[in-house]
Amino acid sequence: MVKKVSQQRDLFESERSFRLLVEGVADYALYMLDPTGTITSWNIGGERIKGYSPKEILGQHFSRFYTETDRANGKPARALRTAREQGRYEEEGWRVRKDGTFFWASVIIDPIYEDGRLVGFAKITRDITERRNAQLKLEAMQQQLAESQKFDALGQLTGGVAHDFNNLLMIISGSLHILKRGSDQDDKFQRAISAIETATKRGAALTGQLLSFARRQSLNPQAIDFSKRIEAIREVLDAGVGSAVRLVFDLGDDVWPIRADVSELETALLNLVINARDAMPDGGTVTIGARNVELAEPLHSGEFIAISIADTGVGIPADVVDKIFEPFFTTKQIGKGTGLGLSQVHGFAHQAGGTVKVDSALGSGTTFTILLPRELSDPAPETAATATRGIGTVLLVEDNPDVALVSTGLLEQLGYQVRRVADAEEALRDIERDGVDFVFSDIVMPGKLDGLGLAHRLREMRPDLPVLLATGYSEAAADARGDFPILRKPYEIHELSDAIAKLPR
Repeated sequence: MVKKVSQQRDLFESERSFRLLVEGVADYALYMLDPTGTITSWNIGGERIKGYSPKEILGQHFSRFYTETDRANGKPARALRTAREQGRYEEEGWRVRKDGTFFWASVIIDPIYEDGRLVGFAKITRDITERRNAQLKLEAMQQQLAESQKFDALGQLTGGVAHDFNNLLMIISGSLHILKRGSDQDDKFQRAISAIETATKRGAALTGQLLSFARRQSLNPQAIDFSKRIEAIREVLDAGVGSAVRLVFDLGDDVWPIRADVSELETALLNLVINARDAMPDGGTVTIGARNVELAEPLHSGEFIAISIADTGVGIPADVVDKIFEPFFTTKQIGKGTGLGLSQVHGFAHQAGGTVKVDSALGSGTTFTILLPRELSDPAPETAATATRGIGTVLLVEDNPDVALVSTGLLEQLGYQVRRVADAEEALRDIERDGVDFVFSDIVMPGKLDGLGLAHRLREMRPDLPVLLATGYSEAAADARGDFPILRKPYEIHELSDAIAKLPR
């Protein structure tokens, strides 16, 4: 008898300890259901996660934790049936708290049998909203990384091609200037030169778009007042949309300055406006907007300016959206587009430290949003360079003999005497002869020093000697921003003249 009483006491203590354990668990909602799904027990974890006290929830059906859609679809009943038939039910999904808010739950339901008879269910619920959000954020970052790696691979290919192509264009463009200057040929010859010149400019524009996509365009970033910039190019944008399309501006008050290359910014805006126009064959409205925003995204956080270009056109199919920024991808008819406009926009935004997003639906139009970091310094007033005929001697540093011949011809047309060397080491030896008024050097050159390294060495040796750099493509050009002026290849004679005129004297 004493032994039996002792066993009953031990059993009671064991059950009591288990009950206290279950009731004291705060990270999990642990509770029991009867065979119909009515709640028969409740712990502190259930109250913390779902918001109900034991008085409020005991005797209620567990389906109240489900969303209205799940209840209407019979999901609670299916969960109990699955647990009964398969021995367990396990899932993740949305659940509803007492206050009506949603949380992402990990749910397990186990059937409880006694003497072979179903007496109820044991239910475990855990709030894993934070874990789910972290997983979604990780997946988003992995997707962005994969996209970035794809674009980087394409960028390396296009950047290398553009570098060589720019040198060829430089030879063609410069030679045309020389031919035009000394030619007394007939009209047919002049028309041929004009056609070559037009094709060269087109090739240079396409190459620039390739470099923008590859994020290897040599840039001249500066603080820009976006509202004033829009006013300055308004006529160009109006011409871009044509007469059938209405252009509307929705610029927020006190839009922050941005830091970007003015030419690349204007090209990106014009590309998007023309794209919007083409998406509205029967006419419509294009709205250019700008507003200040604060981002807290994995790859972009802080203060940004959101520049949006929205149209009322046909929209972009879902299976096409992921491809639109790839170079040469286009949905336009042959001859109607190069497929480089949006790739330029993508490259410009990312090279400027921002990004570009697209929101589109068939029949509802498309909105492109360029996000650029806020610039804290004030934009400088715009001043026009005053180009005059040159006097003096320039040291030309160029390893490509054909490009050197063209550059020499252009410099001589501007009135300069030219001494040409093929690399940085030879330039450092030549500079000791003195008599040089400024140095004009390509950035990409063979040898231990490239053009940028030469410029820094010259600054140490001759701080007062102006240096102008030129490049068709160079990753090193990014390191020269703000230190030395950079002229993009292929350049025309007036661009060379303007760049020289802006050199400090």
